[in-house]
Amino acid sequence: MFSQAETLKSPSGATLALRHEPARGEARGILLISHGLAEHSARYAAFAARMATEGLHVYAHDHRGHGHTTAPDAPLGQFAPRGGIQRVIEDMRAVRDLAVGRHPGLPLVLFGHSMGGLMALAFAEAHPADIDALAVWNSNLEPGIAGRLAQVVLAAERMLKGSDVPSGILPKLTFGAWGKSIAGRRTQFDWLSHDVAQVDAYVADPLCGFDVNVSMWIDIFAVTFADASAGGIARLPKALPIHLAGGGEDPATDRGRATLAFSERLKKSRLENVTTIVYRGMRHETLNESPALRDPAIDAFAGWCRRVVEEPRRPPDRS
Repeated sequence: MFSQAETLKSPSGATLALRHEPARGEARGILLISHGLAEHSARYAAFAARMATEGLHVYAHDHRGHGHTTAPDAPLGQFAPRGGIQRVIEDMRAVRDLAVGRHPGLPLVLFGHSMGGLMALAFAEAHPADIDALAVWNSNLEPGIAGRLAQVVLAAERMLKGSDVPSGILPKLTFGAWGKSIAGRRTQFDWLSHDVAQVDAYVADPLCGFDVNVSMWIDIFAVTFADASAGGIARLPKALPIHLAGGGEDPATDRGRATLAFSERLKKSRLENVTTIVYRGMRHETLNESPALRDPAIDAFAGWCRRVVEEPRRPPDRS
């Protein structure tokens, strides 16, 4: 469990479920966590505790449509009827402003896993001056033709049955297909991790693995293509430290190929400080893999955080 839990009223109208793990010893920075699709921030407690030992104040909130966050326009599985991504970013900005207000002068690292990585990148592109480093883990920013076909399917579903109901097709094309890709699978969620206990905890958690509305799927694909566009990438400061991580057995990122491809696009887009690692043997949830796989990855990330929070901060590049 996180040491502290509270709620935060966002300008978007959401009441955010917010968790905080205070820095151990001398505070050196702030780490904001953006969780993935159909899960919640409480699952990051062990990671937060580990990063707190690095002198980081760690904050994590439940995105709208997830966990214990509530909003009049965001039941479980929906960001908002319209403008969902903008509202998610507004919520993230509220958490960022709270953290910076409590710990002024400390550098801030924004970390996102999977869908949360898409949102973290969207935030960085919308507010490049508001973070000092960005980590995007296990996110597929190379959806390609399959992503465009998914958008066509979702548009048809929206036309036929509306956007405020679960998609009947996208779960089969994503979670279902990824589950079937694991040879000798024990559960349909074995694609998440080799760690049996972690997979069982996810399956047993009523706030994980739930149905996602058509509108949320539409938002996710829209932000994916916007994030990865030339215009979106161009908004990132060229000196921004970026940490990309993937899994060599992760079906959601084409066994890490999507991570490597996006890394190459970032480097070709004038970005100077991109670190990329695809871990052999890892599935989708790097932070919840078996300890022999997970711990070295987290240690490596902790080392990267130490470096970026100690580097002199440069003003955002406006060119």
